[in-house]
Amino acid sequence: MFKDLVTTYAAKKGMPNQRFTFVPHPITGTPAETCRKFLQGNDPITGKPVLQEIVAALTTPLSADDKKKGFIEMPTPRLVDPDATENLERLFLEKEWTDGLPIILPTEARVAEMLKGTSHKADEPVGRMQASSPHPAWTYTVEKVAANAVMAGAKPEHFPVILALAATGVPSIFTSTTSFARMVVVNGPVRNEIKMNAKIGALGPFNQANSVIGRAWTLMSINLDGGAHPGEVYMGSQGNNLMYNNMCMPENEEELPEGWKPLHVQKGYKPQDSVVSTFGGWGIIHADQSFGKDFYSQIPTWLTWISPFSPAMLLLDPTIIKQLNDREGFKSKEQLIDWVHKNTQITVGEWLDDFYSVQNFILPGGRQGREPVASWMKMPKDAKIPRIASPNNISILSVGGGTNLFWQAADFGYISSASVDKWR
Repeated sequence: MFKDLVTTYAAKKGMPNQRFTFVPHPITGTPAETCRKFLQGNDPITGKPVLQEIVAALTTPLSADDKKKGFIEMPTPRLVDPDATENLERLFLEKEWTDGLPIILPTEARVAEMLKGTSHKADEPVGRMQASSPHPAWTYTVEKVAANAVMAGAKPEHFPVILALAATGVPSIFTSTTSFARMVVVNGPVRNEIKMNAKIGALGPFNQANSVIGRAWTLMSINLDGGAHPGEVYMGSQGNNLMYNNMCMPENEEELPEGWKPLHVQKGYKPQDSVVSTFGGWGIIHADQSFGKDFYSQIPTWLTWISPFSPAMLLLDPTIIKQLNDREGFKSKEQLIDWVHKNTQITVGEWLDDFYSVQNFILPGGRQGREPVASWMKMPKDAKIPRIASPNNISILSVGGGTNLFWQAADFGYISSASVDKWR
């Protein structure tokens, strides 16, 4: 499954003749003796012996093309040739410049109108974005961001938020074999200026600003870092439907009790600042409605489905936050986060049984002496350790219209924030 990814990546790096040998997939979780059989067997692509190919790749002299140096220029034209609307729409679809849904064609007039939403010049660089760390980082201008904003159906008043998202350099489509998802949260006065919805149905398909800002982020990831070609760049085995608009929402700041800071203030911004923040994770959502006398036994179970050491996010309806504040004595997000961290635990045995995240990403550092993992590896299997590595990995957001005692939990972790005001 990685043949197209590997060969395309090598070509983009200027090594189209790079020599590769493939073995059967997957390797993760495959016993050492089976891996040895792979090496002693045949390449599934060419049918030739793997070891023979490796020796040949290492010993065959390089050609003149193999020895070339320098940079490969990959310019993109500013305009496509004029044509009938239906033909252009078909062209955008066939070129994979869309998310598969109908778009607004980004004509020069429409892009010029979008540019009225910012004081920045069309040719000003905004940032760099890459599908993942091995892939090349693409640069883009205000005008290129505007073209994608038009395609998403955005209006000029939405554009500063979209530019701030672009300035983070965070792709909404992050390529990995895991089907990751993203979230975008908007804070500050801009939420109300552009009529975003943080109340009833905030995460549903009911509000233009919520919808088009999130969708514009997806289209930017498709067109401004080349990250949306399945099998060639994008490798998420199942994909993730949250990528259509990336759970875009504003935080319901108005109904936060005194002492409960909105997200952007937690991240060091002033209350009057307008800010956009990005989160990433697998995107699994767990919901619950019960909120009874056994609250202190319930709350640790909210996160039992999250893989150990993944981040965690609690999306709390304002009614829940009010009760936490008034009835349970939690006077800030930080106080609740600290309590959740200390009271959401697993045994060392349960931790070690988590094959994917712990075995592949956590234990290697522990074997090298990284603490506290190194010490936890030596503890009895029935000893308790935190399920979430640090309080910094827990986020709490206020969202909802107060029609139900409702919360949702997700495995989204904070990535970055950027000023919207900078891009007005």
